[in-house]
Parts: sequence; structure tokens; C-alpha cells
Amino acid sequence: MKKLRLGIIGNGYLGGIIAGAWKDGLLPEYELVGIVGRTKEKSDALAEEMGCISCSGIDELLELKPDYIAEAASVASVRDMAEKVLCKGSNLIVLSIGAFADKEFYEKVKETAQKHNTRVYIASGAVGGFDVLRTVTLMGEATAGIETRKGPKSLKNTPLFEERLMTDKERSEVFEGNAKEAIGLLPTKVNVAVATSLAAVGPEKTKVNIHSVPGMVGDDHKITAEVEGVKAVVDIYSSTSAIAGWSVVAVLQNIVSPVVF
Repeated sequence: MKKLRLGIIGNGYLGGIIAGAWKDGLLPEYELVGIVGRTKEKSDALAEEMGCISCSGIDELLELKPDYIAEAASVASVRDMAEKVLCKGSNLIVLSIGAFADKEFYEKVKETAQKHNTRVYIASGAVGGFDVLRTVTLMGEATAGIETRKGPKSLKNTPLFEERLMTDKERSEVFEGNAKEAIGLLPTKVNVAVATSLAAVGPEKTKVNIHSVPGMVGDDHKITAEVEGVKAVVDIYSSTSAIAGWSVVAVLQNIVSPVVF
């Protein structure tokens, strides 16, 4: 059977996980054809290791006619290239889901995919339970929210950081709002909130609470969706961002699997 052609956007840690999974034989239905990233030297090194082409930009990657492109770069990258990828006939797997907090952009991407018979796959990143969230939401007028706990160090260089957090003895709430507001403040930190909102009631209706927890390493995300008679809770802790890269691998496996989880 002819293999599906795969391209990767992102040459960092997460892009390396996806490429490494392919090299290790976990994606045998695919041929890795090209990698593109912000730093050409890093793309060159990763592409050489994988035996594929290092591309200088998205246009060069699209010239390789990939069936699927896995994004592991940034919200800005998704905004810049999503429509172009879909117009060229490639399907897109998105990890930087925060780009879709912008409802107008989200709708434009959906329309583009429909027009060109392509698809956008949302990778779960560091969360999960999208199936049950969607199910609960379909049952009626649901409410949904995500409570995130982080160590104070992970909030440095963000608008939420205060020096007092480094010496606090008790956890404190540093943000209360919705998913759209959260991604506006923390474009690289709360993709999980936007992913949750898209699977549930939308970015503007999904409540987000972020707490700083003294001494905590990693992130804990507790997602709740509720409708009359049903309450679903998904709680995932991770001390490494590796789970995000592996979630893309899981999507790629599901695409070609005769049994979809």
C-alpha cells in the first residue's frame, strides 16, 4: 500500500518526538518527507537524522505534497499557515490550539477545509477526554471549565507573575476568566484550555481558573463538563511537555487505524 506523505512544522523538542516516533517505526503507514522550523540549522540537523528534506519555509514543504502536516511550533505559526496548507490539499494536525480561540479565524479555517475537502485534527496536547466532553455538551445546555495548577516558576515572564508568588506558602488564584481571555494573556501556556473549550462549549463560555502552587513541578489540569444528570471530570497531571508531542503521534495512528479510540 502506498504510504501517506507526512511533513512536520517545528524542529524543537515536540517536533523531534513526532519525527523520532516515525523513525522508531511507530508510524509505518507514513513517509516523512520534510521538516520546517524557525531555525534552519536545527531543521537541517533533524532532517539529516531522519533522512528527509529540510525545508526553508512552508511553501517548500507544501511542494513535497504532504498528505498530512503535523504542527508543533506556535500559535503564530498556525495563524500564518493553516489556510495555505488546507488550500494546497494537505490535512493539518494542530498542537498549538490557542490559535482557535479567535472565533473568526476558527470559522475561516473550517470553511477553508470544507471548500478544499481537507481536515484539521486537534491534538489533545497535555489533556484528554475530548470524546466525553463532546458527548456531555451534545446532551443539553452544558457548563464546562478547566482548573489549572502550576508552579510559580512556570508563570515567570507572563502578565500573571508576581514576585510574591515565589515566597507564598499557600496556593493562590492568579487568573479567573474564560478560555479566550486566558490565551490572550498566555499564548504559549494555556493551549489546553482552548482545546477543552472547542470540545465543549466554546472559548468564551469555558471557565478558566489558574492557580500558583508553591513548590509545584509540572501542570495539573482538572476539566469538568456538566449537564443535568451527568458530570464528567478529567484530571491530568504532567511534569513534562512530552505528552503533547506524543498526542500528535496518537492522532496520526488513529487516522490510519481500522479501530479508532
